[in-house]
Amino acid sequence: MKKVKKPYHHGNLAESLLDAVDQLATSFGLEAVTLRGCAKLLGVSPSSAFRHYADKRALLTAFATRALLQLSDAMQQAKEQAKIEGDDPFCAVGLAYIKFALDKPAFFRAMWREETIYCNDGAYKAATRKLAAHLQGGFADTLEDKDPDSFSTQELLSWSSVHGLASLFVDGPVGKDETKKQKLTTAREMIETMAPALAVRK
Repeated sequence: MKKVKKPYHHGNLAESLLDAVDQLATSFGLEAVTLRGCAKLLGVSPSSAFRHYADKRALLTAFATRALLQLSDAMQQAKEQAKIEGDDPFCAVGLAYIKFALDKPAFFRAMWREETIYCNDGAYKAATRKLAAHLQGGFADTLEDKDPDSFSTQELLSWSSVHGLASLFVDGPVGKDETKKQKLTTAREMIETMAPALAVRK
């Protein structure tokens, strides 16, 4: 296997180790990730890796935290860009969720694997709250929302639909022989089919 090409210095080794997790998990699955394996991929000593992460669970916690934050940012950016371009923000946010899963399957799989992470880690909990704010807050503020601290039926329908299709694309039987473009076309059609049920769309 080729080493991660991204250069790093002492100050960003922690981030480079997360890049190595992505590469190993994408190729072999999250179960294959180890701190020593990530260190080897980067060409550094295991002791250097252990200075940043105490164990594999800590490493995967940081990886899941990064995934949650990146998905939150992707949803927010999609909404803002759609408004600038005059597109449908709700559709854009849903597609951003599915595109994230297609582009970063290892991140997508890692986010809620509580059996492999430290769920009480402060940074992880903050990241889950940030994503929850988007999901419970009118699906990134594209649906009317009377209670931003709980899920409405419209928010649940939106999230379960895009998450379910994303999972079917990443790990299931849907779209196995299709290109990313074809999958996103299917995703758009599904979101547009779902839209009439969301009478409270903004």
